[in-house]
Amino acid sequence: MSTTPAIEITGLTRSFGDATVLRGVDLSVPPGTVLALLGSNGAGKTTIVRILSTLLHADGGTATVHGYDVASQAADVRASISLTGQFAAVDEVLTGRENLVLVARLRRLPDPRGVADGLLARFDLEDAGDRRAATYSGGMRRRLDIAMSLIGDPPVLFLDEPTTGLDPQSRNEVWRTVRQLADGGTTVLLTTQHLEEAEHLADRIAVLHGGRIIAEGTLAELRQLFPPATVEYVEKQPSLEDIFLAIVGGDAPDGGAQR
Repeated sequence: MSTTPAIEITGLTRSFGDATVLRGVDLSVPPGTVLALLGSNGAGKTTIVRILSTLLHADGGTATVHGYDVASQAADVRASISLTGQFAAVDEVLTGRENLVLVARLRRLPDPRGVADGLLARFDLEDAGDRRAATYSGGMRRRLDIAMSLIGDPPVLFLDEPTTGLDPQSRNEVWRTVRQLADGGTTVLLTTQHLEEAEHLADRIAVLHGGRIIAEGTLAELRQLFPPATVEYVEKQPSLEDIFLAIVGGDAPDGGAQR
């Protein structure tokens, strides 16, 4: 695997009028890893993703994706990435297969139907492939959205709060999908407000606050920033999410057996 960072950001700045959002962001993402970018609403997570995906120009600093400069080599960057936003961008009038075929044709790939069939199988959507996307559950629609993003095998994938508005079962479906992508070598930059999501998915975690990255590392490295934990024995009650998933027969977030 290449040692060149899949994403490299140095001194990135961006303002909107009088509001300064990014104040010198530095970040490096190794290839084939999942990096979770954490931050509160308005911290600038989506602004970073928009700059990296060439949808927005930075005021200062530099950024490269897959070795290409986002400012001077925008076309090469766009050919190397895919972006999944906070809301699934599927055409609900079309079937799942038709959505995939459409994107494959737009990317001018040979055998668009074969590409669609392969992705339907990969994302466990074969039985729903000929149904209109409007009939899909939230998790199925999001899986289809991610499948569409992977047409052409982009080496870098941006997921901007991919589980926004999803119920626990649908969220777990998306989590399993992201794990599969990482296992296959795709570099994933995941923005999220949900700490549990980052804890389950990320190889590395970066915290964006005040326009800068104030902490970055593995979960184990970040835990070392705090004093050693004290051992206490308490009775652990199931959370409401545990209860819900047990009732409906959903999988646990860590991929454990059904309760």
